[in-house]
Amino acid sequence: MEVRCNSLNEVRENVDRIDREIVTLLAKRGNFVTQAASFKKTTDEVKAPNRVEQVIAKVTALAQEQGANPVVVESVYRAMISAFIDAELKEHSLLNAHSGNPN
Repeated sequence: MEVRCNSLNEVRENVDRIDREIVTLLAKRGNFVTQAASFKKTTDEVKAPNRVEQVIAKVTALAQEQGANPVVVESVYRAMISAFIDAELKEHSLLNAHSGNPN
């Protein structure tokens, strides 16, 4: 459902509302990323380049279905995934330090 705004202020209010929703979803996604670190044995499993490409293919297809710009969606997802991988690598390292595993 497309919302038509009558002013710049109305546009900004809608963008702010969506930003709150996005941040809430990022927090939920981050929780799952943190959990995933405990299931992975190596840093290569954390980086998972094949999984990254699967996610990118999925979201660019979703972008096209939803009428979103697939180039923007891919760019945003690549940046987000990179940041989550960095966070997961840190979590993975902490878990391994506590368990005595070198990887």
